Amino acid sequence: MKAFALTEKKEFMHLLLRSELFDHFLLSEASVHTGVQYDIDGRINQSFFSSDELASAQLEGLAYMPYGRLRPIFFELIKGKSAPTSFKFVLMLSPSNLKKTLQASGTTIAPENILAAYMNILYQKEQLILTTGVSYRIFLPDKSFERDWEKFTINFLNRNKVVFSEI
Repeated sequence: MKAFALTEKKEFMHLLLRSELFDHFLLSEASVHTGVQYDIDGRINQSFFSSDELASAQLEGLAYMPYGRLRPIFFELIKGKSAPTSFKFVLMLSPSNLKKTLQASGTTIAPENILAAYMNILYQKEQLILTTGVSYRIFLPDKSFERDWEKFTINFLNRNKVVFSEI
C-alpha cells in the first residue's frame, strides 16, 4: 500500500467531480460530511432494475455502480462555498479493467484470486490523500501485484498531471 498527498486540491477535485477521469472505476463506498453526513454503499441494488435496464445501462455482471453514474450526485453534495469537513471515496477497478491490469503486470496471480484493486481518496483536516490497496480472496505470499498496482497508480496520476508527493 502506498499513500500520496494530493497537493493541488482544487485541480484534483475538478478531475474527481467534473471530468470523466475516474468514471471507469467502480464505487465501493463513499462518505461525504457537509451539513449532514452522507454514506453511500456503491453496491448495485439488482432488484431495483429490470434485466433490460441492467443491459441497456451496461450494468450486467457488475456488483458495484460505476463512479461516473454517481459523480453528478457527489458534485451536488460537495459544491458550494464551504468545503466538506471530510469525505472518502473508495474506488475499485472493474472486473474487465482488473483483468487487463493483471495481464499488463505480467503476474501469475489469477483474476479470481483478487477481490479488488482499490484507490482510496480521503479528505480530512484540509489534507487530500490517495492510497492504493489490493484485496485478495485467498492468502497469497506473492505481493508483486500490489507493487505493480502502486506503479500503475503513479503512472495514472502522472499521465493525468495530478500533482502529488509520496507519504
